[in-house]
Amino acid sequence: MSFPSDLEIAREAKLRPLTEIAANAGIPEDMLEPYGKSTAKISLEAIDAMADRPKAKYVVVSAITPTPLGEGKTTTTVGLGQAFQHIGKSATIAIRQPSMGPTFGIKGGAAGGGYSQVVPMEQFNLHLSGDMHAVTAAHNMCSAMLDAHLFHGNELGLDQHNITWRRVLDVNDRALRNITIGLGGRLDGVPRQTGFDITAASEVMAALALATSLQDLRARLGRIVVGYTKAGTPVTAEELKVAGSMAVILMDAIKPNLMQTLEGTAALVHTGPFGNIATGNSSIVADRIGIHTADFLLTEAGFGADMGAERFFNIKCRYSGIAPDAAVLVATVRGLKAHSGNHKIVAGKPLPEALLAENPDEVHMGGDNLRKQLENMQVHGVTPVVAINVFPGDHDGDIAAIKEIAEEYGARAAVTTHFADGGQGATDLATAVAEAAEEDSTFEVLYPDDMSLKDKIHAVATKVYGADGVEYTAAADKQLATYTDAGFDKLPVCIAKTHLSISSDPKLKGAPTGWTLPVREVRASVGAGFIYPLCGDMRTMPGLGKVPAAAGIDIDADGNIVGLS
Repeated sequence: MSFPSDLEIAREAKLRPLTEIAANAGIPEDMLEPYGKSTAKISLEAIDAMADRPKAKYVVVSAITPTPLGEGKTTTTVGLGQAFQHIGKSATIAIRQPSMGPTFGIKGGAAGGGYSQVVPMEQFNLHLSGDMHAVTAAHNMCSAMLDAHLFHGNELGLDQHNITWRRVLDVNDRALRNITIGLGGRLDGVPRQTGFDITAASEVMAALALATSLQDLRARLGRIVVGYTKAGTPVTAEELKVAGSMAVILMDAIKPNLMQTLEGTAALVHTGPFGNIATGNSSIVADRIGIHTADFLLTEAGFGADMGAERFFNIKCRYSGIAPDAAVLVATVRGLKAHSGNHKIVAGKPLPEALLAENPDEVHMGGDNLRKQLENMQVHGVTPVVAINVFPGDHDGDIAAIKEIAEEYGARAAVTTHFADGGQGATDLATAVAEAAEEDSTFEVLYPDDMSLKDKIHAVATKVYGADGVEYTAAADKQLATYTDAGFDKLPVCIAKTHLSISSDPKLKGAPTGWTLPVREVRASVGAGFIYPLCGDMRTMPGLGKVPAAAGIDIDADGNIVGLS
């Protein structure tokens, strides 16, 4: 008998009333704003109303550098959250809302998998409560106001060749990456080149994720830089008189969404910033509520520990003021063998037989990636736990090799089978995480606010990525000088690079050494609150493949969604 699909498992779930989920988490019923039968918005008033409740242990879930095989980070977050109730403790999980672009593209949904899912998975992956669309509308409101300002005389003196604000859409559409607008007659606007990014890459999304309150969001929106004058002076959304309207559009979107897992664990689903050029983490307001709802609050950070976790530590925690008590690092036998560089893995084709054969030496070879990611946790003073996400057919010797690597760094490791067994399959992991979270935390950010931007970039490049140093193009040097003169140098840095390698080269596996980080351009997300250097060719608007997931998604004769994964 074949294993049921994620959608089939989710459809069999017997959901509990959300009022019960909220009550178990200590969220007052009058703070809930129902959105259909299975989702509710949580009023931000809950932050103050719950402030006197006990504080949860705060745990970030990250992983080794992603491979085409998938490490199951979201599924592990959900399974671990479910597991705590099996060992007599409670947990709440906080995860991002998926973008519909990847859902209908290659990646598919992001509700977890198997018997460790957030449900209903259709609603989770499709629209949810409309937050993505609100971000799209707020962002494009700013775009429309900007072009109207140009049309009506450009009183602020924007340099049309130095406008940094584009438009966004929550669809993978490569044809919109670079466009020309304002064509037609005189009344159709000022012709200029611009383009579209995907909504998850919007600075508005990043600002929403990092805001600590509605008023803080309003202030961040006002600080957004839309372009520069010919003298190099930044022009903001506040000066365009659009920040207030943007905040109004986002008044509901700033409220976290309450859902549940298959086993009734509370799930806070909120915001979805891109993991390459933004923080790749769910919202601060969700964590400010979740930190008072259970014994443990588990929050997931996108991509590998050099990406999402580094930004969690140095950007999200910097703004939230909440320090983590422990970290989970998800690893798989197959993923570490892939990092050995010995196998060619092609999506849609059978895995190489050699990859599936027992080979502890190869696990140790690819294990350099796990070693570096463990170091990345420990350099921030956070106690890591290795979650060995086991697949059917994994060999005991290979699993033992992962445990040996964890022991090298004094880290706990636990086998977990939550995909097939739900929370019961992750009880050993939950026990290990509970033990790690009881150790004294020595968490600290990697660099202080008053360090120069180049020194901040150097710190991340050398201490987290393992680079020998950093080299800058002339354009990047000039941009850094401009941002420093404008007073933006106190902001943290969010380095945009490939997620497929700890280095800036996606072809390099394991933990590369002897390389230099190339910074070709530097941009400022002043409203969100970070500077982001670009290293390599970063796509902010994905494209669809030849056979995207959208081609297999439909409704059946009874009106049920089919093909969603």
